[in-house]
Amino acid sequence: MALMALEWRVMVLLGLLDTCQALLIPRTTFPIGSQGRSLTHFTSSGIKNTTTLLLSDDGTTLYVGARDYVLSLDVSQPGVMEIKHKVDWSPKTSDHEVCRSKGKSEMDCHNFVRVLQFLNTTHMYACGTNAFNPQCSYMNIESFTGSSVSKEDGRGRCPFNPHQRSTAIAVGGELYTSTVESFLGDKPAISRFLSGRGRKDLKLENGHISLNDPTFVSSSFIPSEGKVYYFFRETGKEYTFINDYTVSRIAQVCTSDVGGELLLQKHWTTFVKAQLRCQAGSDLPFNNIQDIVTLPPPEGNNPDDTIFYGVFSSQWPLASGQSAVCMFRLRDIKNVFAGNYYELNRDTQQWRTPQYPSKFSPGECELRKPADKLMFVKDNFLAVDSVGPGDPGLLLVSPDQLYSRIAAQRTRAANGRDFTVLFLLTESGFLHKTVLLAKGPHIIEEILVFTQPQSVKNMLLSITKGVVFVGSSEGIFQVPVSNCSFYSNCAECVLARDPFCGWDHDQAACVEVSAASSGLAQDVEEGNVMEVCKPSQRSSLPHTMRSPVAEKYVQLNEVVRLECPQASRQAAVRWERPGSILPGHLYLQPANGSLSFLASPLTLGTYRCIAEENGYIQTLVDIIVVQRALPRSVSSTPTHSQPRADMVTSQGTQREEVTEVGMEADWEDETEMEAEVRRDDVREVQAATMREEVTKQVPVSDPTNGQEELPAPQEEDVTPTVVRETSSAWKEGMTFNQVKEPLSSNNVRSYYSELVAVSFLLVVTLCMLVAGGVYVWQQQNPSQKIQQGLSKTDEEIASSQEEDPLSANLPQDDMLKEKEQEKSAKQPI
Repeated sequence: MALMALEWRVMVLLGLLDTCQALLIPRTTFPIGSQGRSLTHFTSSGIKNTTTLLLSDDGTTLYVGARDYVLSLDVSQPGVMEIKHKVDWSPKTSDHEVCRSKGKSEMDCHNFVRVLQFLNTTHMYACGTNAFNPQCSYMNIESFTGSSVSKEDGRGRCPFNPHQRSTAIAVGGELYTSTVESFLGDKPAISRFLSGRGRKDLKLENGHISLNDPTFVSSSFIPSEGKVYYFFRETGKEYTFINDYTVSRIAQVCTSDVGGELLLQKHWTTFVKAQLRCQAGSDLPFNNIQDIVTLPPPEGNNPDDTIFYGVFSSQWPLASGQSAVCMFRLRDIKNVFAGNYYELNRDTQQWRTPQYPSKFSPGECELRKPADKLMFVKDNFLAVDSVGPGDPGLLLVSPDQLYSRIAAQRTRAANGRDFTVLFLLTESGFLHKTVLLAKGPHIIEEILVFTQPQSVKNMLLSITKGVVFVGSSEGIFQVPVSNCSFYSNCAECVLARDPFCGWDHDQAACVEVSAASSGLAQDVEEGNVMEVCKPSQRSSLPHTMRSPVAEKYVQLNEVVRLECPQASRQAAVRWERPGSILPGHLYLQPANGSLSFLASPLTLGTYRCIAEENGYIQTLVDIIVVQRALPRSVSSTPTHSQPRADMVTSQGTQREEVTEVGMEADWEDETEMEAEVRRDDVREVQAATMREEVTKQVPVSDPTNGQEELPAPQEEDVTPTVVRETSSAWKEGMTFNQVKEPLSSNNVRSYYSELVAVSFLLVVTLCMLVAGGVYVWQQQNPSQKIQQGLSKTDEEIASSQEEDPLSANLPQDDMLKEKEQEKSAKQPI
């Protein structure tokens, strides 16, 4: 029963993932270099690994930590990133040689700048790996030069290994970090440096016990709490029934902490941690935190409404390659840290559940603590309860994307309602712009930022500038948060459900909500075009929609493939023909929106690609499939077919004019007379085909040239075959005809004489073969021939002699006498 229950839960989980996959298809995809999405890329010769980003308060300068360099870029203008200053910070030759002697690769023995933080209005603090010998330095923001003071030791402030993740945040001129402070990477630490106001620098006591092989992800300062929160993942030692079980954590320290006196001197007295649980009910959790971002509440709201959005993956094979986004509220975090705590047995390094409620609350920020409380804090810093996701639980589950970075922004729509927009960076290099709706997440668009896998990357959102900066090994990318100008009509603007964009009826353009007046057409929650857009700007009838018209020339029996310019990946695409359906045995319609069929007289004509999204129908393209004209014969054609050819030529000219103007096809309003003409055309095609077959089967003699030719057509049968198909201009009275030339006696050759000669030779050959066979057979059987000769009757001999008198051996009178004697001898006496 337990196995059946597990299988049922797995099936339910897979079903939910399939549903999520159907809902999480990005509406629009923009590849690199796409004209529909502006993307600014900065790269410079010799500058690699531009992954540490810091934006100035005025938003005009972007500071970049790279390999062996610190840069300042001018980003004051949209779509512009230019170097203002560049500081060379390469490691010394001695540091490089020591790094290589310790077995590190040439690639890693550089100075990778991993910390950039403003300490005040004039100086910035920078730290780098410096060939596995971390160093830090003060840098003047105005002159952008290194301080004349010798560089400081960067242990505990910056990682040794450039591939190890770490965090750093400056609060009040003090630096709060989480990293490793050893060359081997086995001494994790959460520390405070540059402590002011006469306070001492602090770090964890026995960091290897308080932290179990952690990977630090992010850190955030909450002013209302006076606390710095750290987010990381580590091995969960409280779970004794499973080995190497990874859990996601949140830890806190108070900025007012000054350490203990007798106990915990120069160590944190407010450090506590708890589990972050990204899980839906009793399903398997997404237990590997990848990144997290803090979104403050709207101005004037309770600070406890601060939200943390995190990206998680799973260590379970069942959920391999999947990601989830969870939301955590500050109110829930405070409640967990105010609860009970496990007790650590330092001899066995095992956690045990307390038998009685906690005597103290380790998470409280106090300047002075009694000794007994410090003893309690020293062994009780892991909360019993875990911080679960806020309502509605899992915000997003991606079954086919691994998200590595996240940024969040709250924006106000045209109706005054606030929406949260997430920017999610995938491992494959896509940036997903997602809006959180009541019905679930909606991926507005995905933009391909970089093509090669990036081991170290970063993302920075500037709300004031309205751009996202993405740092990677391929350079820095600047992506605007809105792309309103891409939508050319009211329907597309509303269907995008982008809270940044709305349709301006006066300007007849899709514009940014923040830069426009009121009265914009927008429906972020539903995307209902019929209610928001004016009747002149939308329609549910496909025949009144203007769409591009294209022609495709084919040959009969050729496989035709029609492509539909799919504007939205969330739309249902189908193909239609005027007044008919597309049978499945003749047409193939794959999921990519194309249409394939075999060219024949019945499949020539007009095809229309229609997209339906959110109940709104629009025509994407009209394609007219026309048979490619065959080369005309050198001989003259009958004069009675010339008027039809002239008609086709003139109508072909009109068809080109229709294509240039972009006329819409209106087959819905076809008159009964036009329908009757179409039926007459079909009958005419069938009759012409039968005449052609009969002509080929009944040759006649031509006394002029001695060749067999087809019978001359009668006056009523000389009408050329016309293939008519409905075009996009039926309503205007246009038809596109194709004329098939009648066969002429001058250009048709007969092979009757050759056939007679070959037949005669074949008969003669067969006779000779038969005679030769009989002769050979008689020569091989002479005895049989003699016996047959003796058995002949007298009548046969007489008859043969009468036929050939020259063959008799006796005179005729003698033979008659002998016969009479024989007869008399036979008579009875």
